[in-house]
Amino acid sequence: MRGWDITHPLNKWTKFVSIIAVIAWIGTQGAFAARPQAPAAQTGSASQPGSGTQPPAPDAAKQSQKSSSGDNGVFVFHKNVDEVVLHATVVDDKNHLVTNLDKNNFVVYEDGKPQNIISFHHEDVPVDMGILIDNSGSMREKRAKVNQAALNLVRSSNPKDQVFIVNFNDEYYLDQDFTNNLLKLKDALEKIDSRGGTALYEAVVASADHEAKEGRLDKKVLFVVTDGEDNASRESLEQAVKQLQEENGPQVYAIGILGDEEHPRRAKRALEIIAERTGGMAFFPKTLDEVDQISRNIANDIRNQYTIGYKPTTPRANGGFRQIKVEAKAKGHGKLTVRTKTGYYAGTQTASINGN
Repeated sequence: MRGWDITHPLNKWTKFVSIIAVIAWIGTQGAFAARPQAPAAQTGSASQPGSGTQPPAPDAAKQSQKSSSGDNGVFVFHKNVDEVVLHATVVDDKNHLVTNLDKNNFVVYEDGKPQNIISFHHEDVPVDMGILIDNSGSMREKRAKVNQAALNLVRSSNPKDQVFIVNFNDEYYLDQDFTNNLLKLKDALEKIDSRGGTALYEAVVASADHEAKEGRLDKKVLFVVTDGEDNASRESLEQAVKQLQEENGPQVYAIGILGDEEHPRRAKRALEIIAERTGGMAFFPKTLDEVDQISRNIANDIRNQYTIGYKPTTPRANGGFRQIKVEAKAKGHGKLTVRTKTGYYAGTQTASINGN
């Protein structure tokens, strides 16, 4: 790579402007590590962990959501500035989805106090979805079936979803930014470099941060597949969960392929906590062949949720953690279970793990 041309030195002002431009460019980079290029394409020194790359431009214009399908069929959701929005799945005592309830069937509690529901929808709305796949050394032989399951998740989901791909080992790489182009998603999933450890917590937090900053849809989901316990993150499980529970954080659906894991109980519990606290689910298939059907079931779960909005009786400006519980009752359905996030930190935004 060519250096400065010292035969025609820049004047001081031009140097100053150039330096400012470089600093500004660096500030636009995300929290994801730069994926190393193939040897023939390398033009400089290797990137450092977390140095970041500018995400590619999305394939489709990102829109804000409103309460029903708007112009050009784009679903947009108008949200009251003081409104807390929950995405909830309801199942009966046989774990079958219940999809025919109305607003009057629900009661929302925040810190034990019933809240006034001010908006209610039951529609298949598009989501911002991050697909995070473990790329550690132990996943090498599993990636083909896992990749296929991830693509089938997208095929079974709302066609207007915006999806990004993160591959992670002891680092995490944004290999495809928001798109609904299956070929681009397939190419990103095939960037397999199975090596190193598992920085699960850091990858999840950075992906939630990316959705908060770059996503344009109100509903946000992370789909995670891993075969091991986190052994490389600077984040603890507690720190990661706290950041995921910040207001407007994503639901996390996790698949743990833990058959050969050294500490399966600890790894399983970590995935269960992340999923439960965010309103998602954790699955632990006995065989790799089950992963594909689980991914399709997750897509079905996401597409059949209720969107419930309420204005907290305690002002959000007061901050602090708020516990949430939602109950549903309806004649003819017996005992119903509502799955949604268990709480949130009011008035906060998801922070990136490197402070950007």
